[in-house]
Amino acid sequence: MGTGAAAALGATGSHLRRGPLRAGDRVQLTDIKGRHSTIVLEAGGQFHTHKGYLRHDDLIGQPEGITVANTGGVQYLAFRPLFNDYVLSMPRGAAIVYPKDAAQIVIQADIFPGARVVESGVGSGGLTLALLNAVGDQGYVHSIERRDDFAAIARGNVENFFGGPHPAWSLSTGDLADVLPMTEEPQTVDRVVLDMLAPWENLDVSADALRPGGVLIAYVATTTQLSRLAEAVRDTGRFAEPYAWETMQRGWHLEGLAVRPEHRMMGHTGFLLTTRRVADDTVIPERKRRPSKGAYPAATDEETWTEDDFGVRQPTDRKLRRTRRAVGQARDAN
Repeated sequence: MGTGAAAALGATGSHLRRGPLRAGDRVQLTDIKGRHSTIVLEAGGQFHTHKGYLRHDDLIGQPEGITVANTGGVQYLAFRPLFNDYVLSMPRGAAIVYPKDAAQIVIQADIFPGARVVESGVGSGGLTLALLNAVGDQGYVHSIERRDDFAAIARGNVENFFGGPHPAWSLSTGDLADVLPMTEEPQTVDRVVLDMLAPWENLDVSADALRPGGVLIAYVATTTQLSRLAEAVRDTGRFAEPYAWETMQRGWHLEGLAVRPEHRMMGHTGFLLTTRRVADDTVIPERKRRPSKGAYPAATDEETWTEDDFGVRQPTDRKLRRTRRAVGQARDAN
């Protein structure tokens, strides 16, 4: 076995995703109607429903993919949850970057093994998990979050997923503009990922940290933000022409010949914009085509942006306390 294969066997968290089911493992139970329930196995524990209960001991020591029945005869198929399942079911403080968008970020921004990545706007840690999976133990992800509560929830979700602290992860609390220059040397970062209300306010500090050829990718919710960001990227003169897109996900119903799209789909969640850092003193060729006059309304210095402008719902203090407890990051925890 080569050194690469040997290293992969010991990658952080890999032991939690293979082998027999153990106490402490998360298990996703699927009933005959396709409904999912996620439990954490405990010796002597029980999973109760209105149709009986299932003994955790019936799963501990067994391989994934077995069928077990509860005391009422209800059968469940048992697997460890995949990345997608974990992110969608983990405790949340802030809204998450959905797996369909996280996958786009990892591929379109070319998050490679060993990459140095800065992420700003951590939320509940869903995207952080995808970035850490991509860079591996030999990479580096520096997550910067303004809110202590969100940072604590993200830390709990990340450590629960990997079974403890990840060696490639650093988490800071504060504003990107203040933290980044103090923690990263100029032109040493491969990728910057921005998930924030006004990413255009942090383009210069991001450009300072990025190496020439590095990628900046931003996640925004509205077309207003997308337009403002694209023009700000062009105005800096430090980035190549931006590219923007969104991804929609539609499942399909599979039943004999009745193969059709599902009635519900994962529609708009956010827009992604990506661009690359150009070398210093580069003169970027001017675009030949410009939109018609009036496409660029005059901006005012008094213009301000608030989360209310974009319909962002803030979690209550009570919800944040409950979520922190759920991920083992209560306020009085060390």
